[in-house]
Amino acid sequence: MRLPIALSNKHIHLGQKDIDVLFGEGTELTHFKDLSQPGQFACEEKVDIVGPKGTIKGVRVLGPARPETQIEISLSDGFKLGVKAPIKDSGDVEGTPGVKIVGPKGEVELQRGVIVASRHIHMHTDDAAKFNVEDKQKVKIRTSGQRAVVFENVLVRVSPKFALEMHVDVEEGNAAGVRNGDLVELINE
Repeated sequence: MRLPIALSNKHIHLGQKDIDVLFGEGTELTHFKDLSQPGQFACEEKVDIVGPKGTIKGVRVLGPARPETQIEISLSDGFKLGVKAPIKDSGDVEGTPGVKIVGPKGEVELQRGVIVASRHIHMHTDDAAKFNVEDKQKVKIRTSGQRAVVFENVLVRVSPKFALEMHVDVEEGNAAGVRNGDLVELINE
């Protein structure tokens, strides 16, 4: 059983109170382009992320607004910033480091929220039935090609709102020699 893969670059999900501080009171995020998951979009807005050792400029904001601000980076980004971001499921920011976020209208001292996102698969409920997997199950994924690898501990996330797609960070994808849209194989043991 095959499914498409996508590489995720560093980005930030903002809560509305932080949007107001960074971009001005009452700001609504500006649609730049749709993402593969229904209702999700890249925004025109960008921010700078400032850590104890360095800054990453021009980090893209993804919409819509979330209940809590979360920054998803790669391990290399963490070295550049000087933070030890744990590998966590999206939305799980407990025990994570914070950084400073700088926008055109203000700054936010984020107390927590910096993660390296776990490998995961978005699956519609129909796809989960077809692949014979359940929400929060861990599976293996095999890539193909000259640099073929098997990704272990890939979290399955099931919702009727999701479109079928595996997400890995750009570093893992590059190391495995995969590109957006390549097909990978789910190994359900």
